[in-house]
Amino acid sequence: MSRPSRLQRQVLSLYRELLRAGRGKPGAEARVRAEFRQHACLPRSDVLRIEYLYRRGRRQLQLLRSGHATAMGAFVRPRGPIQEPIGAETPKTPPKNDDGRKSPLDGTESPETPPDGR
Repeated sequence: MSRPSRLQRQVLSLYRELLRAGRGKPGAEARVRAEFRQHACLPRSDVLRIEYLYRRGRRQLQLLRSGHATAMGAFVRPRGPIQEPIGAETPKTPPKNDDGRKSPLDGTESPETPPDGR
């Protein structure tokens, strides 16, 4: 097996530092492990992506080490199509007033201001 490159050593060091910084913060250690596992399959030749993720990890480490971080969360993008709650329907046409005109509050036009300026 070949010796690890400098970048590999830096990434492993970052991993250890993140785990240490995440001790005692709910969800931090699991999130660090999951993030590193997710990107473990990156090819060694994809240096730009690895360096980007390394810099991102350094910023997260700074945030974890700051006294303001109490936990570590993540924004998760849904994998499938977004499902509407049962019974909720999206209107296909904009709402109309009783006289058939579009409502000024439907977002397509701004409401008119009264002539007196109020």
